[in-house]
Amino acid sequence: MDFAKVIAEEFKIKELHAQNTVNLLEDDNTVPFIARYRKEMTGGLDDQVIREISERLNYLKNLVKRKEEVLSSIEEQGKLTDELRAEIEAAETLTAVEDIYRPYKPKRKTRASVARERGLEPLAALIFAQEITEGTPEDYAKDFVNAEKEVPDVEAAIAGALDIIAEDVSDSAEYRGELRRILFEYGQIETKAAKEEDSVYAMYYDRTEPISKIPSHRILAINRGEKEDFLKVSLLIDEYSAKSFLYNRTLISGSIFTKLVQSAVDDSYTRLLFPSLEREVRTMIFDDACEKAIKVFEDNLENLLLQAPLKGKTVIGFDPGYRTGCKLAVVDKTGKVLDTAVIFPTKPQEKIEESERILISLIKKHKADVISIGNGTASKESEIFVSNMIKNNSLPVKYIITSEAGASVYSASPLAAKEFPDFDVTQRSAVSIARRIQDPLAELVKIEPRAIGVGQYQHDMKPARLDEALGGVVESCVNRVGVNLNTASFALLSYVAGINATSAKNIVKYREENGEFDSIESVKKVPRVGDKAFEQCAGFLRIPEGVEPLDNTGVHPESYGAARELLKKAGHSASDIGREGFPKLSKELISFDKEELARELGIGVPTLLDIIKELEKPGLDLRDDFEEPILLSEVLDISDLREGMTLTGTVRNVCDFGAFVDIGVHQDGLVHISELSDKFIRHPSEAVAIGDIVKVRVLSADPVKKRISLSMKS
Repeated sequence: MDFAKVIAEEFKIKELHAQNTVNLLEDDNTVPFIARYRKEMTGGLDDQVIREISERLNYLKNLVKRKEEVLSSIEEQGKLTDELRAEIEAAETLTAVEDIYRPYKPKRKTRASVARERGLEPLAALIFAQEITEGTPEDYAKDFVNAEKEVPDVEAAIAGALDIIAEDVSDSAEYRGELRRILFEYGQIETKAAKEEDSVYAMYYDRTEPISKIPSHRILAINRGEKEDFLKVSLLIDEYSAKSFLYNRTLISGSIFTKLVQSAVDDSYTRLLFPSLEREVRTMIFDDACEKAIKVFEDNLENLLLQAPLKGKTVIGFDPGYRTGCKLAVVDKTGKVLDTAVIFPTKPQEKIEESERILISLIKKHKADVISIGNGTASKESEIFVSNMIKNNSLPVKYIITSEAGASVYSASPLAAKEFPDFDVTQRSAVSIARRIQDPLAELVKIEPRAIGVGQYQHDMKPARLDEALGGVVESCVNRVGVNLNTASFALLSYVAGINATSAKNIVKYREENGEFDSIESVKKVPRVGDKAFEQCAGFLRIPEGVEPLDNTGVHPESYGAARELLKKAGHSASDIGREGFPKLSKELISFDKEELARELGIGVPTLLDIIKELEKPGLDLRDDFEEPILLSEVLDISDLREGMTLTGTVRNVCDFGAFVDIGVHQDGLVHISELSDKFIRHPSEAVAIGDIVKVRVLSADPVKKRISLSMKS
């Protein structure tokens, strides 16, 4: 199979670019490296497309491998014909290959296999051919009666032959393919209550919906309801149409065997074909729903990780609690922990005055700018306490409610224990709550992506596939932002292209033993960071104040020579980079022909444009252009909400049916997809993304059920 040709056709790209991308992937280049530093070879494909090409390439390789296995198996059985070989080699999907292989696949003991062992295959062939028009079936079946083979009479012989026919019909690739298509296009999914008990699945207790139209989130909800024994799920199809198709393909009128073949076809459909296809189709629609849900999760995770960091702020992390108190951690502008404390402003102790005194002391001592309050247990009471304290004491500090998702996972992890060996779990959590507003990316990479909680039904998906997809998102975000080689944690470094867990640990260890790196080039001194790893990672590492000014840019070391020559042509040197008054290079080079200039420098035009961009803004953080999170000073309660109120909020999660927006009342409100935009949209992600600051109007608020309905329509 010509992989590049197939990929070029499917992705609508030039075959040269497809071949180059395949070659780069097979040469163990990472996706971020290919997307960023091999644009000339790929035609400028972004990392998402390259990742999809990588997945498709793996699928095609598995398809070729499976075809070879199937051909070998059938050949060993002595049943491989030229026609069968051609059919297998022409198959375009693994499903098609398995359909063709099904009749030849070694099976466990079945009624049909027993009948074959009893020598009834010739009778089955005679009956299925339906060429005889005279006599009775019994006249031909009597020759197969054999007590030694456990065929005592003609009835047993005919029954065994029909079992063989039923299995052959069920194993037919043509029949399975067409019935699968009919089931997908015209079938319905039916859900019924499995027990008389109210539940969150009540809306599915008596529901029927076309398979072709059911949204992915409902498939996942139905599967969970079935797994939790609240629902009975089945697929429905017009049996008359399905059987009519089989009759048209199998029955020949006028034969003495026609009725027997019809009964075998009916048995095949009811006992074998439909149950098998029902399982297959349910698996396929579940897999498809998972992929769609993973795509939503990927988008949400990317937007969360790339939220604007709150730079230059000293933050107090506030981990709310009741019995054990609220844990505080003061973190300076660089993320270093300055102080910790425990206060008891909530029930059962409610030491309000003492708690105020301790918190105010910390604010004044460390000149804190923001209090980051976790949104878990006792969050509302903590928010009220903080808000009243700020108001009553006229403090120059604001607060923000921060998602705790994954903080407990991080706090109990070996990474957190190593980072803060003297802290207990809740103190580590308070540090994480503070740091995740200072630099969301650097802090959230320490947490298993699925534990961050910005998806839908993530616990129902295949863990390996979910981890693979989300890991790709984190890798993409980390490399797009870039990583400070001298301050990055092990967790952050491990997501840099070309750096695995072992080399990330070695980098941190080398830094601890030898001090800060003075150049990107010096990372080669670290064990397990060889030439290939250096090539992949170097462009994504940064050293803000090293001996080489270009080390604080996204220019790859392989292009440093071209970058210096470019600066020289503009009348500058590398030492000018980042200095105040350093001009806009793109304007200075406007008179140059870009293609000619690129040729002179020995690089491509895309690389030239990237170098100019990087030299103009060294140390650029793409997140600086995004909206910063909303800081609060007064508390609002759900009971304060009134229909028609207009508020500003932050999008916390996006799913298939809408978006959840934090409007500062401890309970996120839902903007249903129908209320997200004045124009028609197919998915909420077309209108909003996690971290967006949006204006919403209150449609309704139910304090008892804690449900808030919002609108973003004009």
